[in-house]
Amino acid sequence: MVGDFTHDTVLLEEAVESVLGKTDGRYVDATFGRGGHSQHLLSALSHDAQLLVIDKDPVAIGVARAMQEMDARLHVAHGSFAQVSEFLDRQGWPKMDGLLADLGVSSPQLDEAERGFSFMQDGPLDMRMNTEAGESAEAYLARVDEAELSRVLKEYGEEKFARRIARAIIAERDKAPIKTTLQLASIVSDANPSWEKHKHPATRAFQAIRIAVNDELKDLEVLLEQSANRLAVGGKLVIISFHSLEDRMVKRFMRNKGRGDEPPAGVPVAESQIYRPFKVYSKAIKPGKSEVERNVRARSAVMRVLERVADEQT
Repeated sequence: MVGDFTHDTVLLEEAVESVLGKTDGRYVDATFGRGGHSQHLLSALSHDAQLLVIDKDPVAIGVARAMQEMDARLHVAHGSFAQVSEFLDRQGWPKMDGLLADLGVSSPQLDEAERGFSFMQDGPLDMRMNTEAGESAEAYLARVDEAELSRVLKEYGEEKFARRIARAIIAERDKAPIKTTLQLASIVSDANPSWEKHKHPATRAFQAIRIAVNDELKDLEVLLEQSANRLAVGGKLVIISFHSLEDRMVKRFMRNKGRGDEPPAGVPVAESQIYRPFKVYSKAIKPGKSEVERNVRARSAVMRVLERVADEQT
């Protein structure tokens, strides 16, 4: 085994049990992280199965390639999970038997100050999932205007004091560049007149800026549509979300897929005539009390499952 593959892996048993169907199938772990879900899934699969793992993070890809050297069933793709169709095409897989995505920032990313995700440790204001590409949070905050920043804080962070915080960030930026995480956290904290109990006052702002820097919601939208289209019959899409914005997107997408091609209201069509290729496989699943006690970061996790139950209509 390479590294601590089970470190802080949320809903490990539940996620793997939910995505697993045929043990000789083709599966995708769209957010490899440090390999917790992948390792557990591989242990449940036969020698004939294959697993494609995807991650933006170069460090995660290094862990994945080390695991690949020990297990020929593993295939590695460095990039966004929004490229899932492209990566499946590269593998020559027209369909897959299941995809798992854990949308949370991994514990190592949060704990490494130099990655810039944490408002508890001082480090460069980076926040990129892929440190080899794209715009850092520092560069983003250096160019964004107040109106756009306010929108991002409100929509992506659900921050009720978005305008006030955006104004404060822009005012401080005009005095001197904002370069570190604690510098930003201090600006946000000073501008935030009220916040939720047991939450740092910069929590929502950091979430919003991270989502904007990494284009997370657009990538999630693409992942959901592409992965549903590439599921084989019996294949499952398993998504673990960590904040309400993502979970609402996932819930709405799965609900709409489960409804299928419903006719307009008032049109007399029998239920058996409605094409419904997907079904919502289970209600939302959340970590149990014991898991939350072991890992406080699991407390906001919500898992949803969609299953393809019929082929495309021809």
